[in-house]
Amino acid sequence: MLLRKIVPALAVMVAAVLAAPATAAVAAPDRPSASTDRSAADPAASASGDSVTSTAAEIAAAAAGNPVIVVGGLSGIASAYGPLASRLRVDGYRVWVYQLPNLGLGDIPTSARAFSSFVGQVRASTGAAKVDVVAHSEGGLVSRYFIKSLGGASSIDRYVSLGTPQYGTYVANIVKFLGLGSCAGIVACQQMSIGSSFLAGLNAGDDTPGAVRWTAVRTLQDELVRPVDNATLADGATNVLIQSACPLRVVGHLGLVLDGTTYTVIRQALRGEAIRPNCLAL
Repeated sequence: MLLRKIVPALAVMVAAVLAAPATAAVAAPDRPSASTDRSAADPAASASGDSVTSTAAEIAAAAAGNPVIVVGGLSGIASAYGPLASRLRVDGYRVWVYQLPNLGLGDIPTSARAFSSFVGQVRASTGAAKVDVVAHSEGGLVSRYFIKSLGGASSIDRYVSLGTPQYGTYVANIVKFLGLGSCAGIVACQQMSIGSSFLAGLNAGDDTPGAVRWTAVRTLQDELVRPVDNATLADGATNVLIQSACPLRVVGHLGLVLDGTTYTVIRQALRGEAIRPNCLAL
């Protein structure tokens, strides 16, 4: 009983220790190298890359384009994504926020099946053939499982993940250890542990199947995804490290949802533009 009581407190302490800013990207496990890190590779990336406001034409194009579903992460209540949804709406997008069932504590494939139904509802209500997804943390795994394993590639056009542990996180491994292998009973934690059977299945074969346009955004100061390069995708995805273009920008895990520079990347990805983060955006 005592161990059960101290596991959550120890988990918070572990996360706090890991939250210290990193000085360099940590190498991810070996995997295909076909992906591109546009924030580092694109010589045009600059502090002034993206304008802060959209033009009337850009807003009209967004309104006529795909609906956007913002997918929450583990323990992420819908209201936490309100600021991001509001930014998108100001830019003309039709936006829905999807809160994971049981706040994402349960089985990720089960959450993905529920998400599949939600996507169908949005498509039916709007008449849209496809939707775009902006997914935070575990939400990126739920969305990706839907695309890869549940036939979702035909209904998703653009996928943007924010701090998603695509290849797992050592934070989950540590919590799993402290919970004596049970992750304190949180199934999603077990599945996000590096080396889990869930991730082995999800990452088998092509990381980025179908005609979906894939973008994965990460930050050096992510306190929950360690190593931070585990938030990248291979096989042609556009991988964006915020600090490659904006080395002085400090963005944490939740900050990826709230940060202005990160939002300029999201907006460019949804528009199909070259990624040029605006380092001064609020």
